[in-house]
Amino acid sequence: MTDSTPADETSFGTLYRDHRSWLEGWLSRRLGDAWEAADLAQDTFLRVLAAHPGQRLPSLREPRAYLLTVGKRLLINHYKRRSLERAYLEALANLPEALAPSPEQRWILLEALQALDELLDGLPRAVRQAFLWAQLEGVDYATIAERLQVSERTVKRYMVKAYAHCLLVAL
Repeated sequence: MTDSTPADETSFGTLYRDHRSWLEGWLSRRLGDAWEAADLAQDTFLRVLAAHPGQRLPSLREPRAYLLTVGKRLLINHYKRRSLERAYLEALANLPEALAPSPEQRWILLEALQALDELLDGLPRAVRQAFLWAQLEGVDYATIAERLQVSERTVKRYMVKAYAHCLLVAL
């Protein structure tokens, strides 16, 4: 009995072996950091593997284009996370030292902020902003309406849309 790969399937190992160094190089040129590029390349292959358990992938006409699509999404997430971290660290710098969280608390807060950012991804900017002001800062709907230059009724619609989005993503 032979262990042959059907013509319409590709081995994950073959994909990894043939394209890992190319993907790392591409990511490294964008990031300017070989270590981060290696991490993102690994994450890319982990995503591919998670999407296709069992080591067999559908036949890929353009495997590099497929890997590039997954890698670009991870790169965008990487930049968003870095931006979020910078904003968080700037906010921390403005806190009195007595109120500053411990390194462990900082990590937990950053993870929570990242999860919230991913949860709200896909919402229109105004809906997202209204939700964040209401939930994180306790801003009332009238003030949000003023800030966004919309009616209070529109803010209520934004909030319903944001809550519905969160519920759908959580399911």
